[in-house]
Amino acid sequence: MAPRLKLFIPLALFGVLALLLARGLQLDPKELPSALIDRPLPSFSLPALDGGETLTNAAVTGEVSLFNVWATWCITCRAEHAYLEKLADAGVPIYGINYKDDSAAARRWLAELGNPYRANIVDAEGTLGLDLGVYGAPETYLVDADGVVRYRHVGEVNDRIWENTLGPLFRELRGAGSGS
Repeated sequence: MAPRLKLFIPLALFGVLALLLARGLQLDPKELPSALIDRPLPSFSLPALDGGETLTNAAVTGEVSLFNVWATWCITCRAEHAYLEKLADAGVPIYGINYKDDSAAARRWLAELGNPYRANIVDAEGTLGLDLGVYGAPETYLVDADGVVRYRHVGEVNDRIWENTLGPLFRELRGAGSGS
């Protein structure tokens, strides 16, 4: 009887693998959970891109804001840049986190394309990105007035993302009747 049971081992292994594959196919590959949701923005003390002061989380919180992780080497960051400028022009506070980038190249980029950011945090070593759980650029975090991360969006911010997801959350956090 034991030799016959050994014949079913490959079939049982196949069944287990098929179940795992079926479960994996049901997952959304764009959904990257963040351990920071409903937690404070990580503490940091990093230089400002403009060469001015050192920026801390206390200096860039106090109102509902977007924190956009970007870099000059990121093609999608270039694609979303004009939309970020549109949001900034509409009064949406946006802080940049220049991630693992060359600061001189980042300053040239902003001079060429415009600067939608209230301030840019230089994260040359990626330490803030690591604390945020950044997978890559672009990523955008919605942070409330108390400095608590309320939402994380991985990928380009565009009209569809703003109108369907980020905008409603932004307006809800800001309170009815205000915001963009």
